[in-house]
Amino acid sequence: MHGESSLLTDIGLSIVFATILSHIARILKQPLILGYIIGGALLGKEMGFGLVTDEASIELISEIGLILLLFIIGLEINLGELAKMGKAMFTLGILQFTLSVAFVYSVFPFLGLPIGSEKFDLLYIAVALSLSSTLIVVKLLQDKVEINTLSGKLTVGVLVFQDIWAILFMGVQPNLNNPEVLKILGSVGKIIVILVASFSISKYLLARVYHACSSSPELILLTSIMWCFVICGVAGEVGLSKEMGALVAGMSIAAFPYGADVISKLIGIRDFFVTLFFVTLGLKVPMPNLQVVSISFAIIVLMFFVRLLTIAPVVISLKKGVRNGFLTSLNLAQISEFSLVIMALGAGFEHVTDSLKAIILTATIIASVVSTYVIMFNHPIAAFLARSLAKLGISDQSSEEKQADGSHGHSHGDGAVRDIIILGYFRIARAFVSYVNDLTPALTKRIIIADYNPAFKDELTDQGYKWAYADLAHPESLTHIGLHDAAMVVCTISDSFLKGTNNTRLLSTLSKLAPNAKIILTSDEPLDAKKLTSDGAHKVIVPGVITGEFLYDYITTGMRKV
Repeated sequence: MHGESSLLTDIGLSIVFATILSHIARILKQPLILGYIIGGALLGKEMGFGLVTDEASIELISEIGLILLLFIIGLEINLGELAKMGKAMFTLGILQFTLSVAFVYSVFPFLGLPIGSEKFDLLYIAVALSLSSTLIVVKLLQDKVEINTLSGKLTVGVLVFQDIWAILFMGVQPNLNNPEVLKILGSVGKIIVILVASFSISKYLLARVYHACSSSPELILLTSIMWCFVICGVAGEVGLSKEMGALVAGMSIAAFPYGADVISKLIGIRDFFVTLFFVTLGLKVPMPNLQVVSISFAIIVLMFFVRLLTIAPVVISLKKGVRNGFLTSLNLAQISEFSLVIMALGAGFEHVTDSLKAIILTATIIASVVSTYVIMFNHPIAAFLARSLAKLGISDQSSEEKQADGSHGHSHGDGAVRDIIILGYFRIARAFVSYVNDLTPALTKRIIIADYNPAFKDELTDQGYKWAYADLAHPESLTHIGLHDAAMVVCTISDSFLKGTNNTRLLSTLSKLAPNAKIILTSDEPLDAKKLTSDGAHKVIVPGVITGEFLYDYITTGMRKV
């Protein structure tokens, strides 16, 4: 009982301190992760009050959070969408990581810093500085409504490739102590087998299971979590890391429309465990001294330089624009939470020392703070760098490049610009689709219909519409459907039928995600319609009023004929 009481007390203190410090971080406009880590540092023995005594138990729970975090990151890696990015994105994704690792590995020994002399230090430093933070970047770009700009898409594409590189490195990590070619090839072979098996089972078995339980969100969620831990267990049994298994599990179901649903349902659970994961990291932060801080700043400067050197020239050479090259470099100028995971695993394998791990953690914390302001002011900084480069004769020449970052409709892989988004395929939407099919069939190529029920996907796709998953109660699921480029967004469902949200909250979300669109909503009452209009809706449909008008016209016209 004493052990259980201690564990509950430690978890409670961790959540309390993480919450208080993350509120402070929010007020100061810093990443919440910073609050979690500082909260852990204040609880720990190294530089805090020594209030948490059972670190091992919290590490066990935080490992579960890490697995769920990597599972959701895997769910974001849709290989089908990645293939649509074209050769330019593949070139950037491959060169960014390989050039960065090669540059850091080659240059770091000449910096004269008192680290990097152990056997694997250089390799881990090079990998750590080559990965950027998905959590920080995506959150900040979404807040700035830049996730669907050209620079935003390039940024997210690089992040996806970095995650894949991290999977490969985590796969060979256990064999670094005995780096025999056959063992490394064996690890790569195991990764390939797990990938092929996971995707095959997903395609031929999980698809049927998901279809059978499509009406039960709880079963979809439980099935997905089960799948995550099954693949984690298999990866662990064959000598690979469980964390890599979680990534593969997420990737293997990302192609399904249920992927976005799983993300929205898992976020609450994930955030609880992820909080404990970063608190656990904070518990181990040593008392900083001048040497650690100075080394951390030197590493951050090197990381910024490497981002500019390995991203901007590649983007410019691919004719995506000078400004977009600098914007992408600036967006990715931080150290990834993945780097902390890799360093933690490396410490477990005795590949790296605690001092190096502490320095990378300190650099990550400082870089996350600096990066927040870099992304906040990325456009002025990119403009300054572009003007400086223009003096050397390198600038955006074509008007096509200059317009590439604008919002002029979004192609969804079929050549069609789909700028009309219908949220919810219910009574009004079905009637609208019927009219479009009969009267203006060419309009189907401009319409995306977003709904939580995939049962209508094939039917709508066959008619020429684009179907997308969306759960209106979870704004996270709306970020994937192209709202940023929409000319018109229509919600055909009134508050009586919306579950977990209402049109007022939906309007607030849509105003951020679709800043250039005309927003049309549906309301049950005329007074509510007026309120929505005053809040910014372009038009509000009131079904009862429309029905009353139709009935009045029909009856009065009939009476005139009598």
